[in-house]
Amino acid sequence: MPTGKLIVIEGTDGSGKATQSARLVQRLAQEGYSVRELSFPCYGQPSCALVEMYLKGEFGDKPDSVNCYAASTFYAVDRYASYKKDWGEFYKNGGILVANRYVTSNLVHQMTKLPDHEWNSFAVWLKDLEYSKFGIPQPDVVVYLEMPTLVSQQLMTGRYQGDESQKDIHEKDVDYLQRCTRAATYACQKEGWKTVHCADHTDNTPLSIEAIGDRVYDLIKEIL
Repeated sequence: MPTGKLIVIEGTDGSGKATQSARLVQRLAQEGYSVRELSFPCYGQPSCALVEMYLKGEFGDKPDSVNCYAASTFYAVDRYASYKKDWGEFYKNGGILVANRYVTSNLVHQMTKLPDHEWNSFAVWLKDLEYSKFGIPQPDVVVYLEMPTLVSQQLMTGRYQGDESQKDIHEKDVDYLQRCTRAATYACQKEGWKTVHCADHTDNTPLSIEAIGDRVYDLIKEIL
């Protein structure tokens, strides 16, 4: 039985992952592909309960309040349940999936809780847990949306209409997000992710949604 394709759109908070995932799905559907969008975590589902408690600060008001292995397991269980109950058969029958976040997000967000010399061993542990032991598919391509932290903070403030209290414990911690950017740079190099620079590096002006979308499409079309 043929298997499908899994495209992951990754990035730190506020980088435009949801927007670009939706645009890519729409574009592929218009071109006649059998395609679905995924978004993780699966908020509102029973499998996401521990993730939501963590992000709301119920285990501590800082990301480091929960160690990287425990937090990663919260997210891994949520993905496994989603795969088994929702999209696994679609993938196994040849469908294309575009995921807004995936296993890759644990590398971006959880690896930062460790000293640099433990990053590689954490990546090995994580991939073994989710891809080997849980048995969910590995991505065919990961596109990382690189957005400067200060720009992403401004975009998130606009998203929440200036209400900073709506941000979760990840989104409100600028130092943590800067660490995530450094971890993502490492992961891009180590794991072979493709990078889209989403802002002009001379003045940090964000590129247009359309321009970013065209760059994303150019990077994924070779696997179709």
